[in-house]
Amino acid sequence: MKLVTYEAGGRKSLGVMSRDGQWIYPLKAAGMDYTDMMEIIKGLGESEKELLEHISGMDPYSLEGAARIDEVKILSPIERPEQDIICLGLNYLEHAKESARYKEEDFGGKREQPVYFSKRVNETVGPDEPIPSHSDLVDSLDYEAELAVIIGKDAKNVKKEEVKNYIFGYTIVNDVSARNVQNAHKQWYFGKSLDGFTPLGPCILTVESVDYPPKLAIQSKVNGELRQNSNTDQMIFDIDFIVSQLSQGMTLKAGTIISTGTPAGAGMGFIPPRFLKSGDEVECIIEEIGILRNRVE
Repeated sequence: MKLVTYEAGGRKSLGVMSRDGQWIYPLKAAGMDYTDMMEIIKGLGESEKELLEHISGMDPYSLEGAARIDEVKILSPIERPEQDIICLGLNYLEHAKESARYKEEDFGGKREQPVYFSKRVNETVGPDEPIPSHSDLVDSLDYEAELAVIIGKDAKNVKKEEVKNYIFGYTIVNDVSARNVQNAHKQWYFGKSLDGFTPLGPCILTVESVDYPPKLAIQSKVNGELRQNSNTDQMIFDIDFIVSQLSQGMTLKAGTIISTGTPAGAGMGFIPPRFLKSGDEVECIIEEIGILRNRVE
């Protein structure tokens, strides 16, 4: 089941996508009065999930307010996260290698512990919305397609085998990065947190919708050219490990977004590097979730 935030007739709404991906059904058609996606993440009950799953398979002409997907504007599912996004760095082996090569550092081929950092997000960027180039500050703008995990209820001291019970669903993040800024500061926070550097979407795929743990093809394209091509089962540290470890001594609040890292093929990984420029179109694609498409201003 795919949940979306969308705009139709100048009004913002919440909806569920039809199983064929061609229609959006408003949650109000199911008698649900949630006002934003965060309320859904925190409050959607099992019976409501079952109802929405049923509705997603119905004839669109039988539901009031149903709209064709090409007649609405799909927005970021979570436009204003309540906290910074938790990110993993170098969580795919081949990306760790290309990062070390770009920074002219040694990499021993092993990673004993995950690398965590946070990404400031005042407002996410929705599908087909522009990515600002910040050309006055950035000369090496890069893309990173990532699977994001959304926590569905407060998680504290969670065992690995219980992690699935705390996950609401998944979406796509493009962890846009200013390589010159992050390298100048010897850390990632500033260079990944400029305004407009967090495209998110196009939907939230609920955790029950795919096998767990998810083994999903993940790709990115720039101007139609395939750049990244991997699978989420190639993560060094998997979702169970990540959520369990982070929850030890730190409460992960409902609505927390965890971006699980990017595979090889980022712009910095090429020789010479192939960074983004104004006018480039970036597509981040994850199987079952969809395509997150944005153009650089």
